[in-house]
Formats: sequence, structure tokens, C-alpha cells
Amino acid sequence: MTTFLLLPGAGGEALYWSPVADLLRAAGHEVVAMDLPADDPTAGLTAYTELAVAAVAAVAGRRDVVLAAHSMGGFTAPMVAARIPVRAIVLVNAMIPLPGESASTWGDAVGSEPARLAAASAGGYAADVDLVDTFLHDVPAEVLDPAVVANGRDEAEIAFTEPCAFDRWPDGGIRVLVGRDDRLFPRDLQIRVARERLGVEAHVLPGGHLLPVANPQAVTAHLLAVAAG
Repeated sequence: MTTFLLLPGAGGEALYWSPVADLLRAAGHEVVAMDLPADDPTAGLTAYTELAVAAVAAVAGRRDVVLAAHSMGGFTAPMVAARIPVRAIVLVNAMIPLPGESASTWGDAVGSEPARLAAASAGGYAADVDLVDTFLHDVPAEVLDPAVVANGRDEAEIAFTEPCAFDRWPDGGIRVLVGRDDRLFPRDLQIRVARERLGVEAHVLPGGHLLPVANPQAVTAHLLAVAAG
């Protein structure tokens, strides 16, 4: 049995991992899907890391830990991995930081905004960041109600400005999953960043930015493959 630690992106809500968590539990694994205090102005990456480490420690009889992080959860992932042994890290449409980088400076460093605008122009969709057009365009309403998302928590500024405190990414055991139709972090941007910063070739899956709810079967299949070694 593997323990899967699922870290959310900005907003800190575990519901974005819910379909994947259900599939992993049905396959017989332990799942820790984190709800993080994203709207707490005093709780940043260090606080998220402490909560994640404590949640994994509370799992009775845990064995292998596979850490999966979505979107901004990529900034918490290396800090958690520096604190507890993890068998693998799976990054899902995730921001991939360098040591000491902050989420507020990541976009300029990797060129995410020019890439997003160019992808919108090439794809013929709106360039503005919009709840429905950017995030929910491929997610059925019965899976994730737009009203629920609209009432979600905003990420406090501290999480964007706090440096990501880790020394280096592991040399191996990292898998990068990219949504082919991600409108926030376009596919080609993510593929390039994974190569440049991790030396990893990304796996491209059908789906947009909210890949764990847009295509939970494919994400789960990759997580189970990692668990199987």
C-alpha cells in the first residue's frame, strides 16, 4: 500500500483532488488530500509544509509516500520532500521553482505571461484570465460546479512572496504531467520548464489546468504506475 500525499494549488482546497483521491482509495491505497489555510495572511509555504508533514506522520503504518502537487502546490512539494522521505514526486500542471525562488517572481523567470498570451492567440480563446474560460472550460459542471469554485478561498500574499526554502530537487523519481489544453500554464511552456529545471520530459495528457478533475482517470493511472515502481 502506498500513501499518496496530494497537495493543492492556489486556494488550498482538497476538492480539486477529490476524483483522483477516490480512485486511489478504490485501488487500495492510503490518501492524504490536503486542505491548506490559503486565506490565512500569516500562513505561507513554511506553514503548508509543516501541515503536510504532520498529516503524513499521522497516517498509521504508512509505507511508501508518493507526493503529488498541482499548480502552485509545486512550491510546497520540494520543501515537503526535504523533510520526509518520498518515493516519488508527481507534478501536475505545476509551477517548478528553483531553490530560493518565490511564486511572485516565477512567472517572469519562466516567461509564463507571454506564453499564455501567445497560446490564447494561437488557440482562438480569450486572453483574459477568467474562471470559466481559463479553468473550467473542459470540466463538466456536475464534476465541479462553477459556483463552488467562485466561492473558493483567495491565496494570501505571503504564499507568493515567501521563498521556496530547499537546496535541490531529487536527481530522480520526478514525473511531470502536463494538461494538453492548459490555458494558464500552456503545454509548451511547461514542457520547456520541466526540461530546463528538472531535466525531465513531461507526459502530456488531454485536459486543461484543473487536470485532476478534468481527467482524473489519466492522472490516477500515472500515480498508480509510480506506486507500482
